Amino acid sequence: MKAATFLGLLEKLGIQSSFSRPRVSNDNPYSEAMFRTLTYRPDFPHKGFVSLEKARQWVQQFVYWYNEVHLHSGLNFVTPVQCHTGAYVSVLENRKDVYEAAKAKHPERWARATRNWSPHEKVALNPMRDEGQTDAFGKS
Repeated sequence: MKAATFLGLLEKLGIQSSFSRPRVSNDNPYSEAMFRTLTYRPDFPHKGFVSLEKARQWVQQFVYWYNEVHLHSGLNFVTPVQCHTGAYVSVLENRKDVYEAAKAKHPERWARATRNWSPHEKVALNPMRDEGQTDAFGKS
């Protein structure tokens, strides 16, 4: 009963409620993940910003770091800017060569093959699975 009342209030106020829509980058899970990333930065001012201008400066620096410096595991440890410019292909080819050379020089340090440094063909938020494809837990 309370949920219906709350949804009615949101509707009355003109606020669209979120239902964690898949593949929508501005929905709650994605914005919450970004907020967590923001607040876990060592330089995040947990006591607040002195002014709106200081907050804007900090966020600009964060966005620069996140897109141009931070290596993303989901992108095979390259930056989003490297993906957008196409530079990631040569970065990953070079990385593969370095790993193969290290393995050839010291094979005793390697129990298996090196990591797959092949460039991703595409990257997506919460990608659709092909028919019959399962995730790591065996779910469709």
